[in-house]
Amino acid sequence: MGTITVNVDDKTEKEFRQTAGSIYGKRKGYLGEAITDAMELWIRKESENNTTKALEMLRKGLNLGKLNYKERSELHDR
Repeated sequence: MGTITVNVDDKTEKEFRQTAGSIYGKRKGYLGEAITDAMELWIRKESENNTTKALEMLRKGLNLGKLNYKERSELHDR
């Protein structure tokens, strides 16, 4: 299990603690559970966004410019 020390603004911390307490109950470890779930959700969302972007790029295709040769043999020095 990892340990992360972070600083967040007071308003965000207060709202997070209240929300986490109402969902998980204010028992030992509730903040860790809430933060873990929030991080996993964020990772999943970003992964889906990256997949969507990659699929859009594949559908769109890549412009590789125009070909500057007519035959394959022109690509190799002889």
